[in-house]
Amino acid sequence: MSSPENRELTVVIVDDHSIFRSGLRADLADDIRVLGEAATVDEAVDLVVATGPRVVLLDVHLPGGAGGGGAEVIRRAAQQAPNTRFLALSVSDAADDVVTVIRSGARGYITKSASGADVSDAARRVAEGDAVFSPRLAGFVLDAFGAVSGETAEASDELDRLSAREQEVMRLIARGYAYKEVATSLFISVKTVETHVSSVLRKLQLSSRHELTAWALERKLL
Repeated sequence: MSSPENRELTVVIVDDHSIFRSGLRADLADDIRVLGEAATVDEAVDLVVATGPRVVLLDVHLPGGAGGGGAEVIRRAAQQAPNTRFLALSVSDAADDVVTVIRSGARGYITKSASGADVSDAARRVAEGDAVFSPRLAGFVLDAFGAVSGETAEASDELDRLSAREQEVMRLIARGYAYKEVATSLFISVKTVETHVSSVLRKLQLSSRHELTAWALERKLL
């Protein structure tokens, strides 16, 4: 039996607007297979449990259920579909919406202004365990979680292990930026970014971008 990492990327689209669902389905990359669509909380939960997609592309505001929207879908479906991950898609960039759905278990949050290619890339990264946010949302999302934790930044030995450039790369990667975006921002090659990320993960004894985001959040470094 193949491992989850080797399986094709299967997704479910959950949104109460049929035009958006159709447009997103058409714009997703060819290597992504849509298992079905749902328009309400109850429909979404039933579909996710029945099909077990690797990623759910989930609108934040949905009718039905107990009024919890996308966050309710995650709470109800996650236990019955433990290998499924959730990527929130919304026109809203309100702090309450973002924090609520991330706390419920979503691995990422991007706005509906993203292109089909951007959504496809985000879905792949979420499937691999990364935390993904639209760049303009990432800062305040991470600040909000840091504020909730109440923890102050520590000038720890761990951070001192990283060079100045590695710290720059670490902060951008932890905020959800893609390698290409980091490379453009820092005027270095994508290959160099990959090298720095590998070095950062090794020095901090972390295994994924998701763990790196959590590590940075705990120390309020973003």
